[in-house]
Amino acid sequence: MRAWITGGGGMMGQHLSRFLIKKGYTVMATYFKPTTNTDELPKECIKTELDIRDKERVFSLVKDFQPDQIYHLAAQSFPTVSWEDPWYTIETNVLGSVNVFEAVKRFKPDCKILNACTSAEYGFVLPEETPIKEDHPLNPLQPYGVSKLAQEKLAYQYFKNFNVQSITMRIFNTTGPKKIKDVCSDFTKRLVEIELGINPEKKLIVGNLETKRAITDVRDTIRGFYLALEHGKPGEVYNISGQHIYSIGDIIEMLRELVDFEFTLEQDPKLIRPTDEAIIYGDSTKFKQATGWEQEFPLKQTLKDMLDYWRLSLSSKREGIGGLRGTIESDSP
Repeated sequence: MRAWITGGGGMMGQHLSRFLIKKGYTVMATYFKPTTNTDELPKECIKTELDIRDKERVFSLVKDFQPDQIYHLAAQSFPTVSWEDPWYTIETNVLGSVNVFEAVKRFKPDCKILNACTSAEYGFVLPEETPIKEDHPLNPLQPYGVSKLAQEKLAYQYFKNFNVQSITMRIFNTTGPKKIKDVCSDFTKRLVEIELGINPEKKLIVGNLETKRAITDVRDTIRGFYLALEHGKPGEVYNISGQHIYSIGDIIEMLRELVDFEFTLEQDPKLIRPTDEAIIYGDSTKFKQATGWEQEFPLKQTLKDMLDYWRLSLSSKREGIGGLRGTIESDSP
């Protein structure tokens, strides 16, 4: 089997490439403005830089590589950035997706596509409306969510009109080793900086400690992607969400148990946003029934692995080493 991972330079792309190679796939990973060190991609990977907005390059890659599966992860995926640069967000997530769907339609019509979308499509949800089901109204609150809703509807149109075999996943909060710019990655990185003496202030900057999130380990999520293309129904949309809910305060207490020093908290009013949902929690029943997927990694294991990842990464940087000498790639909880 031949698999193309768009967005191969992101956290999910890194873990997915390793997962598929272990399954015996030939994997091509493309990236543009990667958020991880692409030197850490498996040596067996075919790696190349690609701006997904470049129609001719996308067409050429599909025509030449002839993928059996595409894991379409390439995106501008930060909601705050989407307000700062909505143009880049829309071009990447919408026009880039058109390029992928058109390339498959023209050059590899039997290829299956995992269309990675987001719980941000739902927008503001009241606590009593959780866990959110797939038929909940879609009212995204930022350009990022709007762009992903457009991507999802494009996938549906290409399936209905041209039988392009795509399955859309609405991904809820996912974290793990190699993640950046979320609460778990910010907290674990900061704690390792304290541990290594990089940051002498034994303090975490926090926002609202009461907000609650169902969190999934990235390794559970990418296994879900694989199962979706193996057992999911083309044209369908599935939630993939953790089943356990944690407040930010819960996460901090877990971290206190995982480090051997005390730290304090400082609340930053700028991190308390009026549109922050009190709880984000999806109902994955439909996906579980279709594929047999279950969440396996407990959050405490995820946090431990993230701390270990930052220890390795930050220690390597201090020693002037270009790439990591090892990675956190446990396959089981």
